Amino acid sequence: MRATLPTRFEPAQFEGKWYNRWETSGAFTPQLPSDKPPFVILIPPPNVTGKLHIGHALQFTLQDIMIRFKRMDGYNALWLPGTDHAGIATQVMVERELAKEGLTRHALGREKFLERMWAWKDQYATNISSQAKALGASCDWTRERFTLDPMLSRAVIHAFVRLYQEGLIYRAQRLINWCPRCLTALSDLEVVHKEINGGLWDFAYPVEGGGEIVVSTTRPETMLGDTAVAVHPEDERYRALVGRFIRHPFVDRLIPIIADADLVDPAFGTGAVKVTPAHDPNDFATAERHHLPKINILTEDGRINEHGGRFAGLDRFAARRAVLEALGELGLRRGEKAHRHAVGHCQRCDTILEPYLSLQWFVRSKPLAEVALEAVRKGEVQLHPEFWLATYENWLTNILDWCISRQLWWGHRIPAYYCAQGHTTVAETAPGACLHCGEAVEQDPDVLDTWFSSALWPLSTLGWPEETEDLRAFYPTQLLITGFDILFFWVARMIMMGYHFRGRPPFYQVHLTGLVRDAQGQKMSKTKGNVMDPLDLVHTYGADAVRFTLAALASPGRDLPLDPRRMEGYRAFATKLWNAARFVQMHLKGDEPTLEELDLQAMALPERWILAELSQAVVGVRQALEGFRFDEACRCLYQFVWNDYCDWYVELAKPVLSGSSAARSPQVVRAVARGVLLETLKLLHPIMPFITEEIASHLGYEGMLMTSPYPRLRPEWAFVLERDTFRLVQGLVQAVRSYRHLVGLPPNAPLSVFLENPGEALAQALSELRSEVMRFACLAQLEPAGDIPPGAVRDAVGRLRMAILLPHGALGEEERQRLQRERTTTEQELARLRARLADGGFVERAPAEVVEQTRLREQELAHRLELLTETLGAGV
Repeated sequence: MRATLPTRFEPAQFEGKWYNRWETSGAFTPQLPSDKPPFVILIPPPNVTGKLHIGHALQFTLQDIMIRFKRMDGYNALWLPGTDHAGIATQVMVERELAKEGLTRHALGREKFLERMWAWKDQYATNISSQAKALGASCDWTRERFTLDPMLSRAVIHAFVRLYQEGLIYRAQRLINWCPRCLTALSDLEVVHKEINGGLWDFAYPVEGGGEIVVSTTRPETMLGDTAVAVHPEDERYRALVGRFIRHPFVDRLIPIIADADLVDPAFGTGAVKVTPAHDPNDFATAERHHLPKINILTEDGRINEHGGRFAGLDRFAARRAVLEALGELGLRRGEKAHRHAVGHCQRCDTILEPYLSLQWFVRSKPLAEVALEAVRKGEVQLHPEFWLATYENWLTNILDWCISRQLWWGHRIPAYYCAQGHTTVAETAPGACLHCGEAVEQDPDVLDTWFSSALWPLSTLGWPEETEDLRAFYPTQLLITGFDILFFWVARMIMMGYHFRGRPPFYQVHLTGLVRDAQGQKMSKTKGNVMDPLDLVHTYGADAVRFTLAALASPGRDLPLDPRRMEGYRAFATKLWNAARFVQMHLKGDEPTLEELDLQAMALPERWILAELSQAVVGVRQALEGFRFDEACRCLYQFVWNDYCDWYVELAKPVLSGSSAARSPQVVRAVARGVLLETLKLLHPIMPFITEEIASHLGYEGMLMTSPYPRLRPEWAFVLERDTFRLVQGLVQAVRSYRHLVGLPPNAPLSVFLENPGEALAQALSELRSEVMRFACLAQLEPAGDIPPGAVRDAVGRLRMAILLPHGALGEEERQRLQRERTTTEQELARLRARLADGGFVERAPAEVVEQTRLREQELAHRLELLTETLGAGV
């Protein structure tokens, strides 16, 4: 005899038990070789920088839903987990810990520092996997990866060497984004542009031989690195100055005045532009055209270097003030004004970045991007929602070369080796000597951008460049679910690398989710105090309620406004399911046949109807999941479980199972109640895995739901006539309840309902369910009638026309006055809506869903007005 389900729904009592059972069963690990078709999702690896946030919880939930769905649906499903070393982010956090001890990484030395980094990784990688398990993530932990694992590191080094040999990786002096706090280069995608309040200063350069030329700048300190002043070649004001020189007021340097139509807009500012090639990308391009020197005036930590003359040693912002003061002393300042403009900040530490001339490694991106662009255009890789296509195309069309070297110690060290003669050797294994001259070599101290190794994730995790069994079986993968914010950081680069090294896409489908925000739609941040810890939510509401909430909010292309009250609601949904299961279990006798063994034709209407609704739910949920409409799947499941099964079928079963009604077979009712509930649990399992397993085990289900077949359409359960007929019965009950609420009567106030020509099927159904309908709708009378009694209020539900009769004297004068006021309010709102819908501009310009909502509201108000008018005219 199975133990009875506890009275209270307490998810903490069984969640850990079920996860351990799933994991130890080996069900998370796909078998090879296998005749089943593969379905593979690679987890977007969380950074090893702490614990999971609510955005991770969303990603893990949606991925787990798809993996559990496909695993149950007959696929050889692999969800491969792992973590990312997250170069800058992790190194910054560990350096903060060292600072608390009065240490720096340089004081420790590279080897000892990396030991501390690995200790950090070991601590937090374990935390992350345990948090994922608490959410129910059914990952194959036997294949867990880390981006610095030997197998993955081999792939990264191999890719670098091969791209270098193919001319797609090169080293060059280029202007890059430099963080003076992190002391490293950053790619363009790692720059956060923020509007700040700054200044715009004008100052004069004296021209050799007499005169002056006035320029404007937002960074006066950079004038220490000026190597030219540019004017437009057709600007008559300066034509005579082109070719002359300026003597720099602070450093011993002559600066030419040049003509450049690409750099200068004669209508902007003074029409003269200072050129600082080592600290501005446009100026760098100008210097390339005119062969100007490029003078870097900054040290790596943002101080003025030896090229800054008397300002050497000053912090860049202190130097700004000092240069302005010195210009004033020389009488060269010509004005200033407040200026609000966008300034690049470090994505990791929020420091203002500097355009900085530096010797770095780059990926030649254009050839790789062209292939990735064509793949999406052809549909070989599909983006969902589709509106991201335009953004993807725009970025890849205008892509620049990718700076991949980072001045860090934590990461994949660049496999380049230099000798004293200036030769460079790039090799997968350290050479004993320079391959060009035989002299001793030293390895490049820099590491690769984290996103370089992440771009290889679909390949490296499966064993590439070796031709492994996993690579043959599971590449390409089927689906990637990730946030839209890393479409370019990660998704596009994986597509580039997948095609380049394997000739095939890394995945066929990409589902891009929105960001999880708070209930007011604000971005979550520690400073706002609105951060939600997913583990805290799991402890409060249970993992299933957290998962259902996140899935229900995951509408395509929209951010998720997360309100804890939604989780309370879905915790109540789980409790409703739990209580319904307790009722069913308490009445089981062990003699119930399976649904397949039942005589469908001998069933009564309620049993046929619930099977028909279950069949519809199966179709709806499967279609929603296949189309990544997690919100629609949840809506369909919620409607079926709460409304159809719990509120209707279980209530219809109670009189039969309690013995107060002999209208239907108790054994059949028990069998259908149990069988439909088990099928529902399977249908719901990918979204709410814990509660579904626990209930199924108490219903005598053998095995685990996670390895059971996912429900499919059963044509023999269609029962279209019975379904439509029963829906009319439901509509009748709902209409009576709504009318009772409208006129302000208590829920138990008896009403009489008269049906106009209900038709044979409906009349038979109402005859069969008469007592249940009268109980549900709290009716004193339910009759078919050719003549409607005077004073009855007419209503319609679909094709069913009926009339509701209130008891005499049911409405007093106070109630009538309230209904009069409500009618007036309804008339006014209806008039406003009709005027809006009559406005052609509104209908043409407003979003389609807004217009549709307005039309539905207009119909609702018209119906309400009709009922109020008839009620007031009935003289009750």
